[in-house]
Amino acid sequence: MYREDQNKVNELFNIKYPIIQGGMIWHSGWRLASAVSNNGGLGLIGAGSMYPDILRENIRKCKAATDKPFGVNVPMLYPNLDEVIKIILEEGVKIVFTSAGNPKTYTETLQKEGLKVAHVVSSTKFAIKCEDAGVDAIVAEGFEAGGHNGRDETTTFCLIPNVKKHISKPLIAAGGIGLGSQMKAAMILGADGVQIGSRFAATEEASSHENFKNKVISLNEGDTQLTLKELAPVRLIKNNFFYDLERLYETGRDVEALKETLGRARAKRGMFEGDLDQGELEIGQVSALIDEILPVEKVFQKLLKEFRDASFIDF
Repeated sequence: MYREDQNKVNELFNIKYPIIQGGMIWHSGWRLASAVSNNGGLGLIGAGSMYPDILRENIRKCKAATDKPFGVNVPMLYPNLDEVIKIILEEGVKIVFTSAGNPKTYTETLQKEGLKVAHVVSSTKFAIKCEDAGVDAIVAEGFEAGGHNGRDETTTFCLIPNVKKHISKPLIAAGGIGLGSQMKAAMILGADGVQIGSRFAATEEASSHENFKNKVISLNEGDTQLTLKELAPVRLIKNNFFYDLERLYETGRDVEALKETLGRARAKRGMFEGDLDQGELEIGQVSALIDEILPVEKVFQKLLKEFRDASFIDF
């Protein structure tokens, strides 16, 4: 029987429910993070799309909007990392999720200052490296997830039980989770909690453009695809920008041409400014199950009801 008061993730982060909101670029500002934390989960500010001064502003506004724990997600493929870490420490943030890089880079530095550190991986091999690096929790993300992803295309259902066999740290499942029943399935497979991105991207509090949110709730199966393996694999909605990338592949997979196309602030243009034609639109496969934009409070109500109502056939 699941007990909220006996959950490793709840205990580690001092939260009510083992639900982590993914720190998505252009979605995860202070409004979303504070709303998730106020409803019993762990909200994360997405540092990847913020200049250092904007990150500091978001941290301060989040502290003013909630007295609950929240954290910052730091993708290590972006610049200004030392400055970002300095701001996190100066502003008294207690939880950091790192991704897209070596877990050893900042874990010890942050833990010496009393922070809890989780790292996101896409394979069992890297989960073991995280454990060796001493992180406090590991997020194992299947390739159903939106945004930057693993090259191996391992699904969440295959990844979670395998990672569970090889680590002892609290395990958080991510990728393809947007319903309470999916959350329960992940925990049956061995996860101690879940990280949810796409479902929170389509909320009233997300900082992304309304055009993008409305696009998300219109998607069907097959409307997203993993691409850009030569650079950093990413799952995108199929739009004209996506097909422009595909045409570059047809001309010989010119990495420099791909970099040039990506270097025009496409992610901001798509998700934050709402250009559905020529913008980069990142979202997960679970978007096909999302059909309405909701306030975070309603998302939590639905997740928890679906989790508790999920039943099993006994053979």
